[in-house]
Amino acid sequence: MPTPHTLPGTMNRRDFLKLGGLATAAGAATVSNVHAAGAAHVVIIGGGVGGATTAKYLKLADPSVNVTIIEKNPVYIRSYGSSEVVVGHIPYSAIEVRYDDLKKNYGIEFIFDQVTGFDAEKKTVQTAAGQSISYDKLVVSPGIQLKYDAIPGYSEDIANTQVPSGWIAGPQTKLLAEQLKAMPQGGTFVLVAPPNPYRCPPGPYERTALVTEWMLKHNPKGKVLLLDPKDNFVTDTTMLQGWNRLYNFPMPADYEAKFVEELKKSKVLGESDGVAQLYEKGILRKPTGPSMITWIRAKEGGRVLKLDVTNKTIESESGVHKYDVLNIVPPMVAGKIAQDMGLTDKTGFCPIDYATFESSIHKGVYVLGDASITPMPKSGASANTQAKVVAMAVLASIKGQAPGVPAWGNVCYALAGHEYGVFVVDVFELKDGKITNVSGPRYQILNASEAQIRLAALYTETWVRTFTADCFA
Repeated sequence: MPTPHTLPGTMNRRDFLKLGGLATAAGAATVSNVHAAGAAHVVIIGGGVGGATTAKYLKLADPSVNVTIIEKNPVYIRSYGSSEVVVGHIPYSAIEVRYDDLKKNYGIEFIFDQVTGFDAEKKTVQTAAGQSISYDKLVVSPGIQLKYDAIPGYSEDIANTQVPSGWIAGPQTKLLAEQLKAMPQGGTFVLVAPPNPYRCPPGPYERTALVTEWMLKHNPKGKVLLLDPKDNFVTDTTMLQGWNRLYNFPMPADYEAKFVEELKKSKVLGESDGVAQLYEKGILRKPTGPSMITWIRAKEGGRVLKLDVTNKTIESESGVHKYDVLNIVPPMVAGKIAQDMGLTDKTGFCPIDYATFESSIHKGVYVLGDASITPMPKSGASANTQAKVVAMAVLASIKGQAPGVPAWGNVCYALAGHEYGVFVVDVFELKDGKITNVSGPRYQILNASEAQIRLAALYTETWVRTFTADCFA
């Protein structure tokens, strides 16, 4: 996922745009003249999944195009799969991704610096080091910004030191892993899920599952509490089925009814069958004891009201809850750089033309990934497939051609346990000017065999490797 960009100090959007004009007028150092004369120059702000994939596929489609990525971090820390660092499945080094292959294999240029100004009319961006970079087309893939202060009592400083989020992988991921290991025996791990829309729809529920699995081994008397401002989520039936089978989670009655309805449609259950048959056929399991997981949904008071770090309590509409380790995934908006560039609307995200992902606000600027407003999930896979569409749209525009007919895909793999995989798969097409989900069945079947479930977990590991290579190698 792209890393959010923040500007120094208290610079606001007006100052940001003003700086863009001043830097050009003052004759700041320009780097665009190093490119071949007459060749188009595409500048990409953000070197995460969306930005890196766009750059790679631009060069694959037309090696003559000059491509420069401006990214403040010389090493990308991938957020997808980072919950496995929290529970020790993989080391932190496994989520560090370098840009060497993109430089060597495709001739993509990198400027490791922070963007501090933007002039849409003159088509330039400025950096903290005083560079002014001219472009023919500009792609912005800024990721997300976490709204820590949306929860009273929470702040970025508290997240960095006491109550990590880790939804943007990095030092907070390490801190959460350390806190989990140090949690007292019989302690309580609380996770606060975010409201829609947010990055990685199955992610908070996968993290809940993996922490529970870790605690069964290392802290078997502990508890896991999930506070949720929603009543459902992507992959909910298959993920909850995993919780039920692995962690004695009692299936809520409304989900039992949903299971029956879905299984009747697929002819796994007969028309006269009901909830009892779910347990008779082994689709669900009757809990043999108390569950380590408690899920408090919106309808049960899951919306969080405030945090008290001094007393280590988190208050929701259901009451005050004591925690030993607290992981908050706060609401989120487009990365700050998109806000400062004036690419966002009142939602906090970026409106775009669905056919090309060109900004609805600044023409010639393309915005993709988690920051854009689309009906697609905010996921790495979505950003990757959007990037390929953007690359083709940018090249078509440079050549004065009409853009091709786009199509997109998404796949989100998640783990209910180390060897228990679930997934969602989507296909999207452009219909009547709108991105439309044309998928058939999206989820793993509810009567999947043990082998199919373990295979889905194996696919998760394989997908991470091949996906990362597609973006960065």
